[in-house]
Amino acid sequence: MKIAFLGIGLMGRPMASHLLKAGFQVTLWNRTRHKAEALIDLGATLANTPAEALTDADIIITMLENGPVVDQVLFNASVNFKPGSTLIDMSSIPPELARQHATRCLALDVNYLDAPVSGGTVGAEQASLSIMAGGERATFDACLAILSTLGKATYIGPAGSGQLAKCANQAIVGITIGAVSEALLLAAEGGADPAAVREALLGGFAGSRILELHGQRMIDRAFNPGATSRVQLKDLRTILDTAQDEALTLPLVQQTYAQYQKLVNNGLEEVDHSGLLLQLEIDNGNRPLNNKPTHTPYSKT
Repeated sequence: MKIAFLGIGLMGRPMASHLLKAGFQVTLWNRTRHKAEALIDLGATLANTPAEALTDADIIITMLENGPVVDQVLFNASVNFKPGSTLIDMSSIPPELARQHATRCLALDVNYLDAPVSGGTVGAEQASLSIMAGGERATFDACLAILSTLGKATYIGPAGSGQLAKCANQAIVGITIGAVSEALLLAAEGGADPAAVREALLGGFAGSRILELHGQRMIDRAFNPGATSRVQLKDLRTILDTAQDEALTLPLVQQTYAQYQKLVNNGLEEVDHSGLLLQLEIDNGNRPLNNKPTHTPYSKT
């Protein structure tokens, strides 16, 4: 089985490395070639173009930044899919676009899964990603061995369902990051030790993965990106657009989106999405959570 893996970034690189270590034959393509070159020692083959990577590929995995990039890379005149091959798009794109891609693949005799992930760079490195898959159940079952190499895969439903699950995930993540930011700043301004508050809350009903990992990032002021605020903003925009299509109002998502928009407008688009705390501090007169420096080259002084 030949796999083409397109997109060797913060997430794609560890994911591709797990496939190589598992013994799969993998051809890599990345817009910036040197990011893929690091995996040659693991047995990867490098392609100069997406079309070259797809030649004779049985499985195509994409881990690209957004829907327009997926369109540009895969659905152009230079790319020819092998009939009977399977496209697994692990990028985060709008659900409606995923449905359109499924239709286009069907016309090309190509199987399709939208299979976005959650877990960040830590999950990618530990092969513990949560993978949310939409498409035909038979296609999911046929690809389960590959997906299981990267984490825990769950079949959600027809094409687009994986992206809907990712929207739900990112709504919870973004809103909870905002809640943790506000809670820790409130505690610190009142004179409590935010680190001790976080530790206490982890044992109670407010405990969460966000409080555990991103709460620690906030206390350490370590905002080098695992997932950037720019990408979180993009995902929140997708959620709001999808909600609008369904005639839904999501006020908490809307408020969180506005905060991330301000953060990005302040030039902090490349901080980790836990860096939403920085915008909250700006809104409150630049009062930091603690007196530690921010360990990121993107911070503003």
